[in-house]
Formats: sequence, structure tokens, C-alpha cells
Amino acid sequence: MPIEIRVERRRFKELKELDILELIESNLLKAERTLQAEREEFLLEKKAKLEKKLKEIEDELEELKIFYEKALKDKELMRNVREKLRKENEKLKRELEAKKHEINNKT
Repeated sequence: MPIEIRVERRRFKELKELDILELIESNLLKAERTLQAEREEFLLEKKAKLEKKLKEIEDELEELKIFYEKALKDKELMRNVREKLRKENEKLKRELEAKKHEINNKT
């Protein structure tokens, strides 16, 4: 799509007399500074978004650490309960066998 620039006649005559290449070169530094400033602003915004995302990830990681530590404690607790129940079950089996043996001896 072509770009159309309209300039009033007086301004056009003034521009026609100027050396366009010289005009561009004289304003090139200003354009570079403007572009550099815009790029810096863009990068600062992007940096802020990334820092926010990093903070969110760190928070999630901390939550996962807490959850993992709790799961380890729960696992150890369950292991201890299972061992206690196993021992109690063995004791009850021995008592049951002794009672069976006692009953068989009486009969």
C-alpha cells in the first residue's frame, strides 16, 4: 500500500530546495536516539514482566517444597503406623495360635 504525503505548496517549495540526503543525515542521530529509547522502554517492560513471572514461579516452587516436605513426613508416619500394625498383627496371630493350640490340647 503506497504512502501518500501531502504538503502545502509553500512548504513543498522549501523542501524542494533542501538537500534531502543532508536533511536525513542531520536527523539520523535523533531518529537513532528515539529508536534506542523506545527499545530500552520495551526491554524494561519485558524485564518487569519476566521478573513478575519469575516471582510467581519461585512462589509456586516454595509451595511445592512445603507440599513435598509434608508428603515425606506423612510417608514416614504411615510407614511407622504400618510397622506398628504389622507387629500388632503378628502378636495377635501368635495369641490366636496359642489359644487354638490350647483348645486342641483340651479336646
